[in-house]
Amino acid sequence: MRMADAHTAERSQERDRAPTLGEQVYDRLRADIINGTLAAGQPLRLVALRARYGAGFSPLREALSRLRSERLVMLEEQKGFRVAPVSIAEMWDAIETRVLIESDALRRSIERGDEAWEVGIVARFHALSSRAARYAAQGVQLGPDELQELEARHHAFHSALISAAGSAWLTEFAEQLSVQTERYRYPLLNGATAGGQRDLHAEHQQLMELSLARRADEAVAHLAEHYRRTGKLIEHHFAERAERAA
Repeated sequence: MRMADAHTAERSQERDRAPTLGEQVYDRLRADIINGTLAAGQPLRLVALRARYGAGFSPLREALSRLRSERLVMLEEQKGFRVAPVSIAEMWDAIETRVLIESDALRRSIERGDEAWEVGIVARFHALSSRAARYAAQGVQLGPDELQELEARHHAFHSALISAAGSAWLTEFAEQLSVQTERYRYPLLNGATAGGQRDLHAEHQQLMELSLARRADEAVAHLAEHYRRTGKLIEHHFAERAERAA
């Protein structure tokens, strides 16, 4: 078994076991930072976190240390932990780095991917598109639970595309960058109806079809444009919010 495949199997076994208290706190903190419940720049006082999450100081410190390594939390000398700030420059840095990482991972997956890889992509695409279509048909704004579910399916689709890269480092970096960009997407998506003014279904379908057809150059170009288009929408949203605040 190759080293990368062994690492993937080990991570799968870790997901199957029951999470520890520290992991549960980490997951909840991480989700609250990504969806904006804990705002950018907000102080993370241990006493307040203990009351909010019902956990002791030890698992809280463990969770905060992990989130710091993921650049979702920062530690200031004599001030303690706080949620990492956001900025347009930081967002574009994360997006462009994600394009670099996932472009390579997608090329490798297109070259190495087998039938199971293809089936996984198709399954994740249908899981995403069917749920998005259902929400769009309802014509209602997405609540927190619906948005979280849709984002999970969106993440699963993009993860499936690069799942055959054969590199644990590439997939690990891609995961971290996905979280960073998801954090910026949430203010844009929160309260919006599924799909918005973009035909995301068509974008995802084209990405799937190009990948399955093994047209690597076109698939990578489409992936980059897909992410950059999201960045432009986020930038526009930030500008509008700044105007309203002024």
